[in-house]
Amino acid sequence: MPTSRPPLTPLARSLPSTVPFVGPETQERAMGRPFRARLGANENGFGPSPRAVAAMAEAAGDVWKYGDPESFDLRRALASEHGVGMDTIAIGEGIDALLGLIARLYIEPGTPVVTSLGGYPTFNYHVAGFGGRLVTVPYDGDRENLAGLAEAAAREKAPLVYLSNPDNPMGTWWEASEIERFIESLPETSMLILDEAYGETAPASALPPFDTSRANVLRLRTFSKAYALAGMRCGYAIGEAETIRSFDKIRNHFGMPRITQAACLAALEDRAYLAATIARIKACRERIAGIATAHGLAAIPSATNFVAIDCGGKAVAEAVMQGLIARDVFVRKPATPGLDRCIRVSVGPEEEIACFEEAFAEALKAVRNQR
Repeated sequence: MPTSRPPLTPLARSLPSTVPFVGPETQERAMGRPFRARLGANENGFGPSPRAVAAMAEAAGDVWKYGDPESFDLRRALASEHGVGMDTIAIGEGIDALLGLIARLYIEPGTPVVTSLGGYPTFNYHVAGFGGRLVTVPYDGDRENLAGLAEAAAREKAPLVYLSNPDNPMGTWWEASEIERFIESLPETSMLILDEAYGETAPASALPPFDTSRANVLRLRTFSKAYALAGMRCGYAIGEAETIRSFDKIRNHFGMPRITQAACLAALEDRAYLAATIARIKACRERIAGIATAHGLAAIPSATNFVAIDCGGKAVAEAVMQGLIARDVFVRKPATPGLDRCIRVSVGPEEEIACFEEAFAEALKAVRNQR
């Protein structure tokens, strides 16, 4: 058998074989049993709209067809929802895929890219994959440092600046007025990637009006969080029309399945279900925060579908997380110093939160007894 193969590019050879997140399924295979509570991936365990489920079932018989490469009906519905033109919307296989396309459009080897130290690691993964040079700005407390990001963008002449609002992994947010001031402070040659994956669960005051005349802002939304369609892999970018047309140069034109388009369109139309889900998310955030408080810990105020619980230090947070996993409750934690004192718990159905409450008490007691 031949053992030779074509060489990888120097860039590919320099990269580690890794993934931004280890999936819960991987952990379940290692444990040899399933988790009782799946509360670590920021999924929406309340599930999608029944109308979306019905739309998927109806579309299932047509999966022999490729999806509409223009996602025309979905883009038209999104344009109406947000009061923008269809030509200002690009559809992609989740925000993660859109981040990869943006990196491909703007990054060459050595290109400086500004983000927060401890911010969303999948963005960093794409930057590394195209040879970009990450310039990171530490958080200011539990929020991303807007002034620091703007200063770094100007200093480095960076073509891309990444900001999530509301934030992942801390769940905090900036008000729209602060975001607008931040946009104004950026160089015109720096493109702001404003990741609003949790926009639907945020206060309305955190979301600036859409302004698609501004050429250096791309706003990203998803159906994975509030709409509970993470497995459908659909996100979208809203921006200035010429910027949006650039995606057509490199996107996978047939990458959006017909069944996904049907599900997202139905979910978007079911406004009553979305409103009810957002109310459930808010109530569950309060429930998780109450569990933390009952054990003498603080929960960081959150505008997302998860809550970061301050365990008081890295070692304690790591031990609590491992204790929860050992008790078949899947959660995650930030890894960056300053943020790594927390564990992060996604909202979910009451039975899973009850599992978390019981396991959290046991894990925390075990950690405290060892100190």
